[in-house]
Amino acid sequence: MELNEIDYGRARPIDGYGPGFFRIDGKLEQGALLVTADAVQIWGGYGDLDRLLALVGQADVLFVGTGAEMAPLPAAFRSTLEEAGLGVEPMATPAACRTYNVLLSEGRRVAAALMPV
Repeated sequence: MELNEIDYGRARPIDGYGPGFFRIDGKLEQGALLVTADAVQIWGGYGDLDRLLALVGQADVLFVGTGAEMAPLPAAFRSTLEEAGLGVEPMATPAACRTYNVLLSEGRRVAAALMPV
């Protein structure tokens, strides 16, 4: 099997996660986060829509990491983002981190709003 090193360019990959924290581009971050190729911000959870709506036109899809297990998104949260033109994909946080990194490595316009595990 051939292994290839992934080149993220100047983008910020998610290197790891654990109880209450994430490691992004080599830096330890605490709590819920919004991660894009060029920024890491604190995310206030489902009530913090303004930061996510600011992604319209900059990201094609937002992966929402719901914690250790997949959980349904609040209907108003999802509909507000989708009506604004942002694709929303809920999944468990570990899967959201992996999927974000894969698409980021392909140069795709993605973002991840992540609840810690």
